[in-house]
Amino acid sequence: MLNDFINQFWPSTVGGLTVGAIYALIALGYTMVYGVLRLINFAHSEIFMIGTIAALFTVTEIFTVTSPYTGFAMIGMLLLIMAVAMAASGGAAVLLEVVAYRPLRKKGASRLAALISAIGASFFLQELFALQVIPNLFDRPEGRNQVGVPRLVERDKLFEIFGATVRLDHVIVIVAAVIMMIMLDQFVSRTKVGRGIRATAQDPETAVLMGVNIDTIVRTTFLLGGAMAGVAAVLYVVEFELTVYNVGFVLGVKAFTAAVLGGIGNLRGALLGGFALGLIENWGAIFFGSEWKDVIAFTVLVVILMFRPTGILGESLQQARA
Repeated sequence: MLNDFINQFWPSTVGGLTVGAIYALIALGYTMVYGVLRLINFAHSEIFMIGTIAALFTVTEIFTVTSPYTGFAMIGMLLLIMAVAMAASGGAAVLLEVVAYRPLRKKGASRLAALISAIGASFFLQELFALQVIPNLFDRPEGRNQVGVPRLVERDKLFEIFGATVRLDHVIVIVAAVIMMIMLDQFVSRTKVGRGIRATAQDPETAVLMGVNIDTIVRTTFLLGGAMAGVAAVLYVVEFELTVYNVGFVLGVKAFTAAVLGGIGNLRGALLGGFALGLIENWGAIFFGSEWKDVIAFTVLVVILMFRPTGILGESLQQARA
């Protein structure tokens, strides 16, 4: 078994970083909403699912892509798909906040009520897309909800790391995730809206007295988190080339695990937690088998909540500084 670990260590590391990048981007939505509202938005997994549907619809039904793109054409296509997915996921996240959370917040409802609303919204969106949206968008009969997509990026070998092949799609996923994380971190740290987000996370009542519009800040927070889920959706489509109505269920729990692992409410912690969880999953699969990946991820969640509930970094959104 030790020999298997040594032989598979570097290929598993490359795969872990790739899937970890997707976890990290989804985790940003959880961590931003929690940082501002102290709310776990369990419907965020369906915001990710909506992004995958938007990306696949753009590719298969609008542009009818049939073969991989290369060079600048590939970059342009990916940027266009990302823009569509970010708009779809960001818009859906804002609508979710208006419909499912804002009425409860205005009435001073408990966090438990908001949590129940989030779970209800999650199931509603899953069933809506399974029964109506996917069959109608992709002309598929009810019950055939998995949607595939032609390969968008050639899986060419770029280089090797200690015998592990690093493909073009691996590099695109990891680099795109890091770039988006840096952009979001700088936005929250350096802009006026970002200062409003940090102020609201620290003390909402005082922020209101200082002229911060809470509704605008909350809406912006959901929009940014949804947009990051849209980017993650495109990277997921690039890597796995399919989606299904409940694609976000397990991924959402794993992304939440990544957020807790890195430090819930901490943007940089979400990135760190995503990559760490991806690596832990893949390394653990060497010993226990790939079918145990989900068990490993959920075990990590339980252990972190028991022994280090503040996560690795343990800071919150309001502590971010320029």
